[in-house]
Amino acid sequence: MLIQRYLITSVCKLKHSYLRKLNHRNLEVRKMSSRTKQKPVVAVTQMCTTNDKAANMRQVEQLIGMAKAQSAEFIFLPECCDFVGENRKQTLELSEPLTGPTMEQYQALAKKHDVWLSLGGLHESILDQYERKTDKIHNAHVILNNRGELVAVYRKLHLFDVDTPEFTFQESKVVCGGQRLIAPLDTPIGKLALQICYDMRFPESSILLRRAGAELLTYPSAFTFYTGKAHWEILLRSRAIETQCFVLAAAQVGHHNAKRKSWGHALIVDPWGKILANLGERKLDVATVEIDLDSLEPIRCRMPCFKHRRDDVYSLVAYGEGTTEPQQDYMFAENCIKKQTIFFESPYSYAFTNICCVVEGHVLVSTKRIVARLKDLNSVEISDLFTVTCRIQRMLENFYKTSASTVNVQDGPLAGQTVPHVHFHVMPRRVGDFERNDDVYRKLDATAGKKVERTIEERIKEAQSYREALRTMKQ
Repeated sequence: MLIQRYLITSVCKLKHSYLRKLNHRNLEVRKMSSRTKQKPVVAVTQMCTTNDKAANMRQVEQLIGMAKAQSAEFIFLPECCDFVGENRKQTLELSEPLTGPTMEQYQALAKKHDVWLSLGGLHESILDQYERKTDKIHNAHVILNNRGELVAVYRKLHLFDVDTPEFTFQESKVVCGGQRLIAPLDTPIGKLALQICYDMRFPESSILLRRAGAELLTYPSAFTFYTGKAHWEILLRSRAIETQCFVLAAAQVGHHNAKRKSWGHALIVDPWGKILANLGERKLDVATVEIDLDSLEPIRCRMPCFKHRRDDVYSLVAYGEGTTEPQQDYMFAENCIKKQTIFFESPYSYAFTNICCVVEGHVLVSTKRIVARLKDLNSVEISDLFTVTCRIQRMLENFYKTSASTVNVQDGPLAGQTVPHVHFHVMPRRVGDFERNDDVYRKLDATAGKKVERTIEERIKEAQSYREALRTMKQ
């Protein structure tokens, strides 16, 4: 017995010693791989634009040349890199659609220098049905790839309407706010999330973008001198620390005209909140940094803030977040819902076509997690489920040209629930569809009992129609 214990102990010691050596060797290999792998170089720029678009473009050309000379493959230009108007009328006159000649020049520069460009906030004309300019524009953050192709457009959500002792500014007098965040982009420098200037004061959006996979946040800005002096660095470092992302903030600097002055101090901040580059108040300059994405995982693992978020107590849900192309089947209690019949999927819910319809367009919206009762959902599931249900209701009413819906949840068997999994019935209503309005509930129970089922082919075809309707629906 003693000999047996000795042999077992010896084998265990040898095994542990071998595993320690193997882990150490693997760590060294990873370190060597990290050292030898080329890290992407990014450039943030700083400039002072005016109402002279040609002169501004010459500044952009010079900045791109400076950044390219420092091996940058992704160059970030500030908000208003196209121009800064002296008044509302001039701003509207100088604005262009994203198919205009100024965009063509940017595209040619990206292609010529083989670089990706972040055009931090262009004055995008909003056109009417006759292709004429309206009295509002978008503040649009545009990404071009190294072939000069337009990859993404984010339109600024939060508009800078402020009244301070030093100045008053009303961005909403000329700018129409955007309607949604856009998912982080796959780029040569990592997953990039787009925002603009004043957006940095709203941490909710950056947290949602990090949750969607962001590795880098960008805030191209024309930050006012007074607010910049007080808040610029604090805000950007805070966004980096709380999201554990790199933060890239190109900036305008100096006097644009007699009424407007920008703070400058373009920054690059790492996920620990350390400032990697600061351009101070230099008038026309570039700062380049190697982006080490390998540094993200250790920070996020050692301090897993996003695993510690209390979704049972509070939640953040972005309207419109989700996809019309689900990649998997989901269980609806004990029933398998095929992905071909699912026409929208959000982080916590999904919408699918119904087997037994009470009215035409009767669909279901369910949680992904199998939970029997509404009261047992956590905070984020409640927010997400109701957000998706309202979006699907809006789509169906638009699709069927109706103006009312019955939105129903049967919460528990005594309430008529036959599938023990939280779900909403969404039913677009029409004039005269029932003799008495409340008959819809009797029909709902009767249909569940009779099981008059539609074919899978019918449901798939219907789901395809709804996907297209959601893709084309205004947010």
